[in-house]
Amino acid sequence: MRKKINRNVVILGFVSFLNDTSSEAIVRVLPLFLESIGAGGIYIGIIEGIAESTASLLKIFFGYYSDKFKNRKLFAFLGYGESTAIKCFLPFVHTPLSVLWVRALERVGKGIRTAPRDALISSYTTKENRGLYFGFHRALDTSGAVVGPLFAMWVLHKFGTTQYTTLFKFAIIPAIFATILVLFVKEKKLKETIKKAEQKSRFSLGKKFYYYIFVVTLFTIGNSSDAFLTIYAGTFGLLSITILFLWAIHNITYAALSTPLGALSDRIGRKPTIIIGYALYGLSYLGFALTKNASLLYFLFSLYGIYYAFTEGAQKAFVSDLVSRESARGTAYGIYNFGVGIMAFPASLIAGILYQSVSPHMPFYFGGIIAAISAFLMLFV
Repeated sequence: MRKKINRNVVILGFVSFLNDTSSEAIVRVLPLFLESIGAGGIYIGIIEGIAESTASLLKIFFGYYSDKFKNRKLFAFLGYGESTAIKCFLPFVHTPLSVLWVRALERVGKGIRTAPRDALISSYTTKENRGLYFGFHRALDTSGAVVGPLFAMWVLHKFGTTQYTTLFKFAIIPAIFATILVLFVKEKKLKETIKKAEQKSRFSLGKKFYYYIFVVTLFTIGNSSDAFLTIYAGTFGLLSITILFLWAIHNITYAALSTPLGALSDRIGRKPTIIIGYALYGLSYLGFALTKNASLLYFLFSLYGIYYAFTEGAQKAFVSDLVSRESARGTAYGIYNFGVGIMAFPASLIAGILYQSVSPHMPFYFGGIIAAISAFLMLFV
């Protein structure tokens, strides 16, 4: 029997769809824009790392306070609104340093909204449909990541392949609609059912949960910014529009498989699903390191999308499985997203150094090795 998705999860999915349409149109060409104004691989890694780490430092804080104030919708709205406001400055920046400032400030909004939004989604789920719901949300989110590069391709084709500033202006529009749509979400009231549980610290989430965070954090060290895939694809002599098309293929694969693979994790368990995903990540990164044929990039970007479909929804659903207290899930998602995001800076910095100082292939070898170790450690969660 077909399962019906809660309307609030559907709305939050379309919020992510519109926001990702905006963000992906920007992010997929930002490394090319940075190269055009004189930034090298290390500096691109620093920008991406600082941007994601800025968001990560805020995720625990706002996850905790969304639990404390029992108002997750408000924080989600403020987060999307802040990011949209900062994107308005991007068409006016012309130096790597100014890009760094705008990118970091725009990620503040992500830090505000991510944990409350994930806890909001979790509040509508049960253990039997959790993977399906998070998979569905990732599918719509990633559909925006499909439309974003295609939208960017259209703008660059119409106005010129290096007219990045024009693209940045157009990309603000879907972000505005995303922010408005959050207002239509109806928040579910938190139930105060178990007094002893409420008396516990919201950070007392169990050893198993924290070990899981350790494994996910370790994996993230080898999962550097996708900006390196963009500039690596450029070494094959591909045009910016072709690279955007590769990302569209990646995201179509990711979006198409997120819901069924999320539902699969409901049936076979989160751990096997995540371990398979980590293995596919390692294989795709090994493929990027070894390939000398630009045609193989189409397959590898697709395989990279399958990894995402296996892991993104299942990893978030696993947080709710491990943390039974609904009143502490904002904090739990804050810690999870902090763990994933805080390693963005060292991961991207390491990748930048390896890319620029050793070889463009080395970040992918490094990521593949870390993925294999993480897959093994996940067995013991």
